[in-house]
Amino acid sequence: MRRRATRTILVVDDSRINLGLLSRQFGSLGYLVVLADSGSQALELISARGFDLVLLDRGVSEHSGLHVLQEIRSARDTADLPLIVLAGQSDPLGPVAAFSAGADDYLSRPFDFEVLAARVERVLARADRIDELKRSNLALDARIAARAIELGEARAELAAAKAERVRLAAA
Repeated sequence: MRRRATRTILVVDDSRINLGLLSRQFGSLGYLVVLADSGSQALELISARGFDLVLLDRGVSEHSGLHVLQEIRSARDTADLPLIVLAGQSDPLGPVAAFSAGADDYLSRPFDFEVLAARVERVLARADRIDELKRSNLALDARIAARAIELGEARAELAAAKAERVRLAAA
């Protein structure tokens, strides 16, 4: 699992055991891991700095994980922030609620860390592709704007040439 640059993951869970475990495991893969033990702390951290991905426990205290997810998705700056919801138990409707709220992926405990790491890589790779598409769209928008200006200038020159031709024909 090679990455171009160090990625920063925010892990949000009210269990210190889970936080420590995920921090060690992702740290050993070369990720920079930031920990939050509440939804409000997670939202503060997200607004203060950029993260490449958020791992969010569905049952995080204070605010439910889904509430935190909705807050993240409702903010313009974080609407596309990659986010994986981790659930403490198997809930048949849990994935539906998480995906409806905007989660990029969902995983129920207990899970194999290698599966989570693979899903993190997949979600980050997709986010990279989306960022590249956004950059391409901005470049295309700039080219379209430049061409529109050129077209406007050409039309103005054509109108001036027509007016000059009419003036010369009248003379």
